[in-house]
Amino acid sequence: MAKNSRPSIKNEEQYEALRDKGMSQEKAARIANTEDSGKKGGKAKPYEERTKDELYEQAKFVGIEGRSKMTKKELIYALRNN
Repeated sequence: MAKNSRPSIKNEEQYEALRDKGMSQEKAARIANTEDSGKKGGKAKPYEERTKDELYEQAKFVGIEGRSKMTKKELIYALRNN
């Protein structure tokens, strides 16, 4: 991919809103391309109620590096601040 090219975006409106908030192209695209992006009313449990394995899988899905060495608390922090 060329340096200035942008990946395909499923939810362009959400992508632009995230970019306007200062998110990087990569992070905004990752969020805007998730299934049901931009829809409210998610049914996901809070991070604190998930197992470390569930948090690890989510961190793997979003591409957090160093996740295998993180504690549950560190995984929660990384997921919230990625």
